[in-house]
Amino acid sequence: MVYKQMVVASMSLELLRTLCALPAPPGQEETFRQFMIEHLSPYADEVRTDALGNVFFFRKGKSSSPRTIMLAAHMDEISFLVRHISKEGFLYVQPLGGFDPRVLDAQRVWVHGRQRLLGVFGTKPTHFTSPEERTKAVPLEDMFIDVGLPAESVTELVGIGDAVTLERELVEMGHCYTGKTLDDRIGIYVMIEAFKRFAESQDTIVAAATVQEEVGVRGAHAAAFGIEPDIGIAIDITIAADIPGIEERNWCVRLGGGTAIKIMDARSISDRRLVQFFRTLASESAITHQMEILPRGGTDAAGMQLARNGIPVCTISIPCRYAHSVVESVHRDDVAASIELVRIFCEQSHRFTTT
Repeated sequence: MVYKQMVVASMSLELLRTLCALPAPPGQEETFRQFMIEHLSPYADEVRTDALGNVFFFRKGKSSSPRTIMLAAHMDEISFLVRHISKEGFLYVQPLGGFDPRVLDAQRVWVHGRQRLLGVFGTKPTHFTSPEERTKAVPLEDMFIDVGLPAESVTELVGIGDAVTLERELVEMGHCYTGKTLDDRIGIYVMIEAFKRFAESQDTIVAAATVQEEVGVRGAHAAAFGIEPDIGIAIDITIAADIPGIEERNWCVRLGGGTAIKIMDARSISDRRLVQFFRTLASESAITHQMEILPRGGTDAAGMQLARNGIPVCTISIPCRYAHSVVESVHRDDVAASIELVRIFCEQSHRFTTT
């Protein structure tokens, strides 16, 4: 398809790498927010922030009485806070978001203390474990972080409440991008590119980079309460479970199968009129797409849906394998299709009515 070749050719891998590398633990998104402001402000008519830390980029609608449409993708990443420092200088952590402890053992991390320190998640050596212990995942409370410094140096540089993020560079793998924090930096990337590329809209389009999604979609709820949008569109990953060991009926979506139009997840039910509108737009523009029902998890749509009197919402999802790990993987064609669908929606939103 011509549109796909054009979009893939113009995708900025360096921008995506930067987005994935910037630290943004829930409640500490200020570095990422500042980058967003510097990068996206030239494309916006107005930029606002709120007290919780959300940032909003407005492109004003061309009609005499434009509606407000909020696109939402979250800045924060699953991460940790230091909760204890042992007398030997090892760090124990409190999770911020839903980590699977199976993927943490032996991973490198950044400890954001008085200076940034490289560390590793450590556990008891296998030589000192019982046969039963070797068959089980090590609980997070039994893991520790070693920063390779003596205890006195650790206590000088690290304090209780300092953030810890995972360390892994984004790379290309076949037709995919793989690395940490694609949840939801790929959603941020799709929102950025669609916001920059759409020509004009009859409705006011607000690109909202939200906070604290990974700990309960808190930012989106506050953002929608303040902005009072008429329509809310979340942009996030969804689980591509098309891998060995999972029956096809439980795949949800396929990697490389196109952008996903969400029907429902555990936190929200998409407005069926919006679902049909996105399907129509995708079909008209020959955008490869698939329909999604996700039995667990949720997106910023849940926060927006319940703001004030409630608003119609939908989520556009980018299929992702190995979510909440350091090897999250997305297909470049799915990313391109997602950008194109959101871009066209911004230009054609006036065609959507709730009557």
